[in-house]
Amino acid sequence: MQVTETLNDGLKREIKVVVPAGDMESRLSGRLTEAQGKARINGFRPGKVPLQHLRKMYGKSFMAEVVNEILSDSTRSILADRGEKAAMQPEVNMTEDEAEADKILAGKSDFEFSLAYEVIPSIEIQDFSGIQVTRPVYDVSDEEIQEGVQRVGESARSYETKDGAAEDGDRVTLDYLGKLDGEAFQGGQDSDAQLVIGSKQFIPGFEEQLVGLKAGDEKVINVTFPAQYNASHLAGKDATFDITVKEVATPVQMEMTDEVAKTLGIESLDRLREIVKGQLESQYGQMTRQKVKRELLDALDTTYQFEAPSKLVEAEYENIWNQVQRDLQASNQTFEDEGTTEEEAQAEYRKLAERRVRLGLVLAEIGEQAGVTVSDEEMQRALFDFVRRYPGPQQQDVFDFYRKNPSALASIRAPLYEEKVVDHLLGQINVTDKSVSKEELMAEDEAGGEEKQDTAASEDAKPAKKKAAPKKKAGKGEASSDEASTDEMAAEADAADIEG
Repeated sequence: MQVTETLNDGLKREIKVVVPAGDMESRLSGRLTEAQGKARINGFRPGKVPLQHLRKMYGKSFMAEVVNEILSDSTRSILADRGEKAAMQPEVNMTEDEAEADKILAGKSDFEFSLAYEVIPSIEIQDFSGIQVTRPVYDVSDEEIQEGVQRVGESARSYETKDGAAEDGDRVTLDYLGKLDGEAFQGGQDSDAQLVIGSKQFIPGFEEQLVGLKAGDEKVINVTFPAQYNASHLAGKDATFDITVKEVATPVQMEMTDEVAKTLGIESLDRLREIVKGQLESQYGQMTRQKVKRELLDALDTTYQFEAPSKLVEAEYENIWNQVQRDLQASNQTFEDEGTTEEEAQAEYRKLAERRVRLGLVLAEIGEQAGVTVSDEEMQRALFDFVRRYPGPQQQDVFDFYRKNPSALASIRAPLYEEKVVDHLLGQINVTDKSVSKEELMAEDEAGGEEKQDTAASEDAKPAKKKAAPKKKAGKGEASSDEASTDEMAAEADAADIEG
């Protein structure tokens, strides 16, 4: 086999490979001889089929197997001999001329092909001791813990039916039917729905129009869905809801006690406080982690500036851009709404793609040199955590898909590996703790937290914007509110943990 380099430009390589016809014939003869001892063909005794007969029947198919074997083995051996790592699977180019291909399969012509690929650049890992990051630390106050306990306790609050009109804080039981331009829309109907006025559970403007209604009242409520509503076909649309009030109930005064905690499945009020405190500390700890990680990656980004493989960058950019387009479509927005243009956004996300690829390569090299690995047990746990996001019947299908598709499983392994490398680095660099307020911890970086991003290669892409959009949550019957404050989300997490 003759190997000749035909291109060496930056990270790009092209290699021409020629396998003489004699070598091809030798490989084919070996396969035919091996098959001769196993072949069972009518008219011949076992093991006595003439080689020429086997060649006539199976020569081309055997030679096609030889070609595939050469392509697979030579790619690995050439890269190994050259001491190179391909950024992506090398592109194989060979003759498309049918007559020439027939000669190769017949063993009458040399087999020529070329490999085109980009190499992963050599990365010299620097000393980490000079990297300094600040870790913002927020100590959860007793007051905040008590507020969290009260929020969780709301799920155990009882209500008493009242004859009067509904007021703020009352619970209204109602039937509703949502309409767009007079036509009912999917997901806009429910019966015996319960809504606490002032809870901001439904879309803005809905709850306020319930004030003053009594059991038996009927009313048409007019609302406008938020521009960034989670259901794109409703976003920004004017709608009406035909409602019938079935009951108005007023909340009973509640004081958190051990007995209330027990109704939530918790043995005592003190234990409930411990759970809420743990949830809050975990929530704020994740924010701390992301800020530290972002600062670390920014330092690495400054230290390691090199040309990234263009095909990896392009593939990453396509992933980001497709996600951006889906997000914009889902929110029914345009780039102009985000204070930018499509061209500016594309340029920004290409820079982000290059950053991700470079940092991904740096972290991979650091992890390899440090011997960082992801165990089978860790992968299994991560896969189970991922599968649990899907509703019951889908879980097994999702689990089987990932177990049977190594490339899909790699998408779960990659962020897990990245976090372990970050943990390794945090043990090598200088980390200084700094006490901060809740507002400081939750504040976006001056440079724009979302635009800068906080992971190397696994973060979600979001449209470029000057200010982050509020989080969204879907509610019952699609009439639920888009808006959810950080405190409300924390309370939901607390309750979910307790109920689980």
